Amino acid sequence: MNIEQQINQLREELRQHNYNYYVLDAATISDYEFDMKLKELQVLEEKHPEFYDANSPTLRVGGEVTKNFDTVVHEQRMYSLDNSYSKEDLLDWETRIKKLVDGNINYTCELKYDGASISLTYENGELIRAVTRGDGIQGDDVTTNVKTIKSVPLKLKGDYPPKFDIRGEIVLPYEGFAKMNQERIAAGEEPYANPRNTASGSLKLQDSSETARRPLDCLLYNLAGDRLGISTQYESLEKARKWGFKVPEESRLVHSIDEVLEFINLWDEKRRDLPYETDGVVIKVNNIQQQEELGFTSKAPRWAMAYKFKAEQAVTRLNEITYQVGRTGAITPVANLEPVQLAGTTVKRASLHNADQIEKLDIREKDTVFVEKGGEIIPKIISVDFTKRHKDSVPTQYITSCPECDTELIRKEGEAQHYCPNVYGCPPQIVGRIQHYISRKALDIEGLGGETVALLVKEGLITNYADLYDLKREQVIPLERMAEKSADNLIEGISKSKEIPFERVLFGLGVRYVGETVAKKLAKHYKSIDAIISATEEDLVNVDEIGIKIAQSVREFFDSEANLSLVHRLKEYGVQLQISADKLANQTDTLNGQTFVVSGVFEKVSRNELKKLIEDNGGKVSSSISSKTTYVVAGDNMGPSKLEKANKLGIAIISEDDFLNLIG
Repeated sequence: MNIEQQINQLREELRQHNYNYYVLDAATISDYEFDMKLKELQVLEEKHPEFYDANSPTLRVGGEVTKNFDTVVHEQRMYSLDNSYSKEDLLDWETRIKKLVDGNINYTCELKYDGASISLTYENGELIRAVTRGDGIQGDDVTTNVKTIKSVPLKLKGDYPPKFDIRGEIVLPYEGFAKMNQERIAAGEEPYANPRNTASGSLKLQDSSETARRPLDCLLYNLAGDRLGISTQYESLEKARKWGFKVPEESRLVHSIDEVLEFINLWDEKRRDLPYETDGVVIKVNNIQQQEELGFTSKAPRWAMAYKFKAEQAVTRLNEITYQVGRTGAITPVANLEPVQLAGTTVKRASLHNADQIEKLDIREKDTVFVEKGGEIIPKIISVDFTKRHKDSVPTQYITSCPECDTELIRKEGEAQHYCPNVYGCPPQIVGRIQHYISRKALDIEGLGGETVALLVKEGLITNYADLYDLKREQVIPLERMAEKSADNLIEGISKSKEIPFERVLFGLGVRYVGETVAKKLAKHYKSIDAIISATEEDLVNVDEIGIKIAQSVREFFDSEANLSLVHRLKEYGVQLQISADKLANQTDTLNGQTFVVSGVFEKVSRNELKKLIEDNGGKVSSSISSKTTYVVAGDNMGPSKLEKANKLGIAIISEDDFLNLIG
């Protein structure tokens, strides 16, 4: 046996032993024997660097240092999940999806683990990238750190597809978390707050050998990609196990919502016996074709629902009510609490939402309150223990002027929030708008964070986001914690932001009610900022999914001379304020005014590609057939009820080839 064969054999042996121990929990050799084989491989690799393998088992120990984590766009978007809390919620969900798909619906029930979401990309059976969820559209490349997690396979086995993504959670088992905290306490350091945050923080450590020392685990649950040759969610879990992934065994295939509830009730009790944190159950439509038929909303898949276990509660004292000012001027009251342990975290603050909520619950300072942390990340006060209220307690008087600039607050009819109208003079609004402009979903300016924005405003260097483009290197170098390299990165990042596409710039402008999805709709319809500025309220309402509230807000924003001046300056600096020529070249109005429903399985293009072609050519994709439907594009296995409804309404049914001919 030559050296290369010897190295490859050792690598394969170690991979199998690693899989047996960390995935199957069934070791076949002792730790000592494993360490000896690993050491033997390390020696051979050092002597023969020509046989380097980026996925060798020896790299599990880490050692590589990552100063900056690159931002990577997910090829397949990572969506969040809609939440449910009762049988009624689940039945409502089932009713909605039964209107959109044909045939019986089965469900896969899986436990919802509370960790850090991750997307792993494999090509030809090898791990090539690990990316955090981020905002769902893009995340941070943490491949070096994830390679140190023993349950993540670096090479797969079996009949895996040539390329795919697999999603899951990086978790920290209770036992490992407790051991880490024992060591920190013994060293005189503060213990970590909870397993979830510690797992998430571990992925962003600069030294991968530090990540390797943490007992992280990776639980996988969802495949993403085109033409994976898998027909059901349950089959995908079974296949992923065979390829070498650690897929929890607790999942179950069920045939009704009643069976879903049985699974939920079982694990609501048994979850305390699990080695990891779990906060609910994820229910997915099992059939992949039905999943594709159901598609996605702007935020979540229609074919999945998270059922959250009953929220945990705690009792504590409300010390003080303070008020925060958001970038839009909205005032949010905050309860500052006596610190209390809740759902594995120390809670010190809770949102009080608005004046109506305070009045409704009659919340007062010094009250004993019940705090809940359920489906929301931020805890909330759900009630007051009136038996413990002091007799001299007085009702809360909501503030009448801004806590930051002392401007008198306003509250428009029909709105829940009070607002500070001092748009251009209130410091948190100034800072907040710029922070929104540079945020990841907007301009995503590398080298510029929220704290630096606040510092730039404080030092008088900027008062709005257009001022960023006037910044000079010599102005920012003297700032606190700003070395020459950091200053260079900041100026370069601002310059590169001029390449960010129009729809993200539009979102970054901070027009009230214009979120990421609405910005895309407006950008696609109007093609340029000038066209949006010229649009009347009536014109705007006629844009797909733009209501009167959004239309009024858009007009109000662009009727402001101050905002028009900012837009004019951005245009002069070269910021993208119209759809690029390349993008326009790929778009037509061929299908303008036409609505399509896509059903079945297709040969030449995937369902997602088909939908994109419809939208790129000016058409609209709908999930259900109605009198407004122009065409149903039918592939193999089109549902009989869709066929029946299309025929009943006289909707034209066309094939994949017919559609491709439509767009030329």
